[in-house]
Amino acid sequence: METQLIGVDTSGRQVVDLTGAVSSFCEGKGDGLVHVFAPHATAGVALMELGSGSESDLVEAVERLLPRDDRYRHRHGAAGHGADHVLPVFISPSMVLPVFDGTLQLGIWQKVVLVDTNEDNPHRTVRFSFVSG
Repeated sequence: METQLIGVDTSGRQVVDLTGAVSSFCEGKGDGLVHVFAPHATAGVALMELGSGSESDLVEAVERLLPRDDRYRHRHGAAGHGADHVLPVFISPSMVLPVFDGTLQLGIWQKVVLVDTNEDNPHRTVRFSFVSG
């Protein structure tokens, strides 16, 4: 298995496109599976369309589902930080994607994104792992 850890700056962004980085990691690797993993208790990875307003729609949906207020027992950090710790239950911290002939296989509008609502820590890491098939 080949693996790579990348740094991601989420300053001012809650949805960060990882597609180019994942695609580059897969180049020249043949057929297999790529695992994308955010090793954080407050972030997840997802597939979604970008650039059509979907990013702000996702952020608004997460805010409705997980309001940023004082209802959470987990209360350190910024207001509503407990919601950040519940996020990975709804947006998984990992995904597995097919790779054929070194090319990431996504639908025409699909992008791989990091979703991170935690304003307390804008420095994230994401691990890519490739398993040949």
